[in-house]
Amino acid sequence: MGNTVIHREVNDLADVPKNNSSKSGEVNPNQRDKPKVLPESTFRRTQRLASLPVGFAGRKALGLGKRIGGQSAEMVSDQIKARTAEQLFSTLGELKGGAMKLGQTLSVMEVALPEETMAPYREQLTKLQAAAPPMASEAVFQIMEEELGSDWRDRFQEFSDEPAAAASIGQVHRGISSDGRDVAIKIQYPGALQAIKSDFKQMARLAKLFSILAPGLDIKPLLRELEDRLTEELDYIRESQAQRTFAAAYEGDPEFVIPHVLAAGPHVIVSEWIEGTQLSQLITEGSKEERDHAGDLYFRFLLSGPARAGLLHADPHPGNYMITPDGKLAVLDFGAHASLPDGFPPAIGRLISVALEGKDSDEVVRGLRQEGFLKPQVKVNSLDVMDYFSPLIEPLRNEEFHFSREWIRAQFQRIRDPREGDLSLSVKFNMPPQYLLIHRVWMGSIAVLSQLDATIPARESALEWVPAFTG
Repeated sequence: MGNTVIHREVNDLADVPKNNSSKSGEVNPNQRDKPKVLPESTFRRTQRLASLPVGFAGRKALGLGKRIGGQSAEMVSDQIKARTAEQLFSTLGELKGGAMKLGQTLSVMEVALPEETMAPYREQLTKLQAAAPPMASEAVFQIMEEELGSDWRDRFQEFSDEPAAAASIGQVHRGISSDGRDVAIKIQYPGALQAIKSDFKQMARLAKLFSILAPGLDIKPLLRELEDRLTEELDYIRESQAQRTFAAAYEGDPEFVIPHVLAAGPHVIVSEWIEGTQLSQLITEGSKEERDHAGDLYFRFLLSGPARAGLLHADPHPGNYMITPDGKLAVLDFGAHASLPDGFPPAIGRLISVALEGKDSDEVVRGLRQEGFLKPQVKVNSLDVMDYFSPLIEPLRNEEFHFSREWIRAQFQRIRDPREGDLSLSVKFNMPPQYLLIHRVWMGSIAVLSQLDATIPARESALEWVPAFTG
């Protein structure tokens, strides 16, 4: 791929053909590590995160007073949970960076947790799936000037100072390019790397608070993975190259649309603007027919990426997907991805096929050892292993499967319940690095499909896109 400095590429924005997906924008290496100023000081961010357990303790003390005053323990507990959720997820959203990313991840995972645990938090969690408070206009202008030059506004016929969307490490503004195309300008928050490192260090100290809010959730491994993935997502050049690859692979597809990248720099990506309804909105407002349609496209896109583009889109969060007015699935964010040039590993399809047959549990265990999921010295009962994995492959057993909150909650609780024996089995498994993002996508997509309450032909999609899967 040819590389050009972003200043030149944006100057030539009008000359980029509408179907261009092969050119890759690059930047001056000296820009990549240019220090920036945090929109909110690290000290202030740390203070706000540290205030969360203090606020919880204060609400508990107030709750004790209410109980003495005659209110029921159940009523007081619900009030404490609701207020804690409001403070927690409001703070996570406002801080963006790693803090908000954790909140968004929890917004997907909530579907698997007990209803009595998550009901008080669901409204606050849902808000984090689609939007976040924007950064100040002055910060936006400063970044645009650093990336595109002092005359950056001349690169566009129109540029909206107000963001159209805001997420964990960046926000999107709408504009019109010099050749009249609607464009999305994705801008990374100033000081994002410093904020991420500070946030995760502080949030690791809040593990006890999260265990109170969501019993059974082990927050520390989740934090470690999120920090690694989010740091990768800061590389907008890497992201733009992945987006170009996906756009080329799905060009002209009747069911999927990927916006083409017009220019890219270390902290800015300019791409085509796409209209549509986010999956997060369909979860709460969509009809059964709309949710089934969206779920089917969503699942097929995630499975087809490795075979068609050589890449796995590794962020199943519903805020990254939209249904366009003509019924296509639009994919908007490519910061998290994995390179799979040969498609999914065939071992996945073979193991799923054998497990679905249910005849040779020893072969499943041998396959898991060969792929590194079980260390040689770890002893397991093969029948217990089959039982443990059966819920994960159940959606592929029949022609159609109905994903629901009730179903995924039952599976999660069974795995987490030490009385069932599966909890002790789960700690014996290892996660090979090459399967980390594949596992993330599989589990995350199941959670999103369950939030959608979608009925889809999952088996058909797997037969088409998962090598060696025979059903």
